[in-house]
Amino acid sequence: MIKTLGELRKSGYKPKSVKEEIRQNLIRKLKQGEETFPGIIGYEDTVIPDTERALLSRHNILFLGLRGQAKTRMARQMVDLLDEYIPIVEGSEVNDDPMHPLSGYAKNLIAEKGDATPIAWVHRAERYGEKLATPDVSVADLIGDIDPVKAANLRLSFADERVIHYGIIPRSNRGIFVINELPDLQARIQVALFNILQEGDIQIRGFKLRMPLDILFIFTANPEDYTNRGAIVTPLKDRIESQILTHYPKSVEHSLAITEQEAQVHAEQIAKVKISDLVRRLIEQVSFEARSSEFVDHKSGVSARLTIAALENAYSAAERRAIINKEKETQVWISDLVGIIPSITGKIELVYEGEQEGPYQVAYNLLEKSFRSIFGQYFPTPETKKKRTREGVVDDNPFRSIISWFDKGNNINMLFNTTDEEKVQLLYKVDGLYGLVKKFFPQGSDKEQALLMEFVLHGLSSHSLISKKVLEARIEFKDLMGSMINLGQESGYKEDDEFDDFR
Repeated sequence: MIKTLGELRKSGYKPKSVKEEIRQNLIRKLKQGEETFPGIIGYEDTVIPDTERALLSRHNILFLGLRGQAKTRMARQMVDLLDEYIPIVEGSEVNDDPMHPLSGYAKNLIAEKGDATPIAWVHRAERYGEKLATPDVSVADLIGDIDPVKAANLRLSFADERVIHYGIIPRSNRGIFVINELPDLQARIQVALFNILQEGDIQIRGFKLRMPLDILFIFTANPEDYTNRGAIVTPLKDRIESQILTHYPKSVEHSLAITEQEAQVHAEQIAKVKISDLVRRLIEQVSFEARSSEFVDHKSGVSARLTIAALENAYSAAERRAIINKEKETQVWISDLVGIIPSITGKIELVYEGEQEGPYQVAYNLLEKSFRSIFGQYFPTPETKKKRTREGVVDDNPFRSIISWFDKGNNINMLFNTTDEEKVQLLYKVDGLYGLVKKFFPQGSDKEQALLMEFVLHGLSSHSLISKKVLEARIEFKDLMGSMINLGQESGYKEDDEFDDFR
């Protein structure tokens, strides 16, 4: 490997700017049909093409979007578009290009040693800098300041360039630098970035210092921050050439793939707990319901981390039950999804009405809406059957026998920690439940059909055809009218004939 400046010159090495370097490597990847941003799902036709165009144009980039939309992940993956190694003047704090040194240190060293100047090689992983913008970030943190300790130790005047302590931006020279949550940066600090973006140089205190830096800047921002915490000052925003809007997954399929990729499920859980596609879709649907809920703050957004944490909790709920019951294996039942509520409450910001409802109730309602939305993808929609009955059409309601079983005063108390065998026995007690599932899913295995039987009960409850109460240790299913009468007796409510339509 080349170790001196003289050897580097003889090798024919030609330095490139970091933006040109990224541009050439991106072109090579596109020509070869390589994936430019692997693992970024759902952006194939939107954010990724916009980003590629910006990089081909050698633009600095602002990713603008709500939380949990892979903005920082996109930025970090740009490191793979850098050359694997680049040469620097050994010992340089700012990654000086041996052919075009910037710092006084590098210039003096080259003047002293000439072709014998030692060269070091920096891997692309070390050419990435990142800073989370917070109100306490200072110009010294980002750009640099005079170091009085260094001046005292080296017996230097404050007018000597060697007393400068460089900030994180100069230290990211010839690399990528990311500022996350840019609006949180104080306006006066944002102003300090003007010269770097426009002229490519930095200014430190009273020094007449011109150091044209070679950096690709990536900024991220959340639209919510523009009103709640701060703003990007207009002149700075004008200097960022490309603003790219990010978004949440537009389909459940993309959302499923993201959750599957990102969830950190323990190997023991995967071996012991099986989870069906139905349960996965119910979990994903919760995030879609949250993003359209009147109780959730849409400006804040609902991160993909909600479904990732929820899936992990679903596995753990089933695993815990299996451990308690000493079962070697189990599956995630619908009733286990009560265990994902803590994953929901911590991931959503509520509006005033939502705060009045309470985070637990809002999370529970989102789960119920998920049941209701997905139910129609597996079974006939109960609402359609009710409407046809009212219009005098022959009653072909496939849920009739199930509802009638509950109307006769029967009920099911399903303990959260009940064994799989006991749960199946409970489900088979309901008239017509197995027959309904067998009719629509004749090829399903015994476990799949048992899960669908439980899903039918939750689905009918979400459509107000039977009653469901989630208590501390169990879920209780019973007839809707009986529940209404009991509720009426407790609160002075009188039975209304309109509930006959639910049957």
